[in-house]
Amino acid sequence: MKHMKIGGLMTGDVVSAVPATSFRELAKLLTEHEINGVPVVDEDDHVVGVVSASDLLAHREPTARDLMTSPAVTVHAEETVADAARLMVRCGIERLPVVDVEERLVGIVTRRDLLCVYLRPDPEIRRRIREDVLTEAMDLPGDAVDVHVLDGVVTLAGRVRRRSQSSMLVGLAERVDGVVAVVDRLSCHEDDTRPTSSPDSARHLLVAHRRQDDEP
Repeated sequence: MKHMKIGGLMTGDVVSAVPATSFRELAKLLTEHEINGVPVVDEDDHVVGVVSASDLLAHREPTARDLMTSPAVTVHAEETVADAARLMVRCGIERLPVVDVEERLVGIVTRRDLLCVYLRPDPEIRRRIREDVLTEAMDLPGDAVDVHVLDGVVTLAGRVRRRSQSSMLVGLAERVDGVVAVVDRLSCHEDDTRPTSSPDSARHLLVAHRRQDDEP
């Protein structure tokens, strides 16, 4: 199933600093560009750290080398939006420098950028569920169930053959970029998720029960 990649969301024109950038120049960069932080790169454009506005307010060090948080937390352009979001939450950060396969700076992505995913148009979400989930992932016709989307909330209605199919369908729909929630109104012809007991296992249980009754 296709997921939106960071490379499609990131800002490519990155304001950055070098380790020798002075405190005053860092403050100027943040103020003039109205940003809250800058990646610090070496001579090969490898990200060696990040300086945030909080770092400047909390410390009075002379250069970016002394102020930056290092090592920097970065994300690759080919990673998904979900991967980046989990990384931001886990590390408690607001922005991620984006690097290429050689770990060179190519962009930056912020929490605001990630939130733009949830502005994906409802018709596009509906199309992705029909094509990527129903047809491609589950090998079902695109109209196998009714897919209704309003403000990112997906309602799935109709009947599928097995309960396991409906559970998988709901789970995959929840993972589609832009989906806020999924309302499950699916029914099924058979419930294949309930454990079934074979005649042999039932016979063993009956014998065991009788033995317990025969015990003094």
